[in-house]
Formats: sequence, C-alpha cells, structure tokens
Amino acid sequence: MIKLALAIFLAGGAFAVPAFAEPDFSELAKAAGTPQLPGVHIIYLTPLGNPADANPWKNIIAHQTEGPAGSAKAGAAEQAKNPTRRGVTIWVETDGTVYWATAENAIPTHGDGGNRNDNKYVDNTKTFHAVTKENSIGVEFSGNYPDVRKPVTAAQTAAWLVLVRFLQERYGIPPENIYAHNWIDFKDSRYCEGCELATLARKLNYIPAADSTRR
Repeated sequence: MIKLALAIFLAGGAFAVPAFAEPDFSELAKAAGTPQLPGVHIIYLTPLGNPADANPWKNIIAHQTEGPAGSAKAGAAEQAKNPTRRGVTIWVETDGTVYWATAENAIPTHGDGGNRNDNKYVDNTKTFHAVTKENSIGVEFSGNYPDVRKPVTAAQTAAWLVLVRFLQERYGIPPENIYAHNWIDFKDSRYCEGCELATLARKLNYIPAADSTRR
C-alpha cells in the first residue's frame, strides 16, 4: 500500500498528496515502547513512554542536514548519548529509516534561530518566542551533501507523510503548527530548508482526534 501511495505521489508532482487509505493512528498514538507505523521502519534508540508524560509539544519542525547518506544513524546515536546537544528528537535516513533518538521529555537544541526578531530574511513576527525548542519536536532529514539544494529522497518523503501524522495524533498538533526550519529562521540562500516537507505535511490537513471538532 505504501509503495502504491509513493507511486501516486511521484506521478502527481512534487507537491501532490498521496492517495492511500488513512491508517488509524488513534491507538498507535497511545502506545509506549517501540510502536511500528505502517510502511515505516523505525529504530528506537530510546523507547517511547506514556504520551501524557511527554514534553508538551505544540509544533513540529522539519530540518535538513548537510550530511551525506548514512549520517542520520550517526547523528541519532550522538543525540541519544547527549539528548540536549544541537540536534533533534527524530532523524530520517535517505532510505526512509527513522531513528527515534531521545526521550519524549528531552529538549534538544534546535530552532533557536526562531527567537530572532530582526525579520532580516524571513518574516518571523508570528513565530518569534512562539515556535521554540521548548515546544517544538524536530525531525531531521539527512543526505543533501554535497549540494544542499538536493531534495530529500522519495523514501524519506513517504516515511515523513506517515510519521508526521503519528506525531500530530500523539501530541495533538494541528497541521498549521507544522513548520519548515526556513519558515522560522533563514539558513541558506541556496535552498529553503524543510519547506517542501512542511508544505506536503500541511496539505494532508490531518486533524488529530483530540481536535476532532475540526474534522
């Protein structure tokens, strides 16, 4: 089913939304331990706990690294050793493998640039002191080395469009609270970091069950 969805996604263009049956995330989102999502291979370096004990995440931020293929595994391993280092909670490899690095109540250092309010490169008037590391769970996609303009792979995109809905359901995050790094802080003039990923995720318009009145 995921392969079919990916084929439809590729045929539809860069910003098409996959047309496959909606998985039921309501039960998965309550799980502790190492829940596996349909069609996604997740390696938990830190198992999940009770979602009620997680940090109160309000936003999701999509990042891209300047690392080569294979760097997500290494980055996640370092993050697991030092959860508050510069980095994120979740890392995604070029083959679509997802590494969940840190505990849900750990706060890695990412997204700090969103605290700038100079608006020199991007308009961050709405995100200044609103979208920060304290309230935003980060997902890092590796593999755009040596050219940062290199897009994420089809496997990464397919994994993301399942993973992001799981995160939304688990933490009650609405689609408008999914951000690209570049939407809260300018990074590089050569590319828009996380923009395609965040745009695709918002287009899914997935509404968590906790906010079912909006369905």
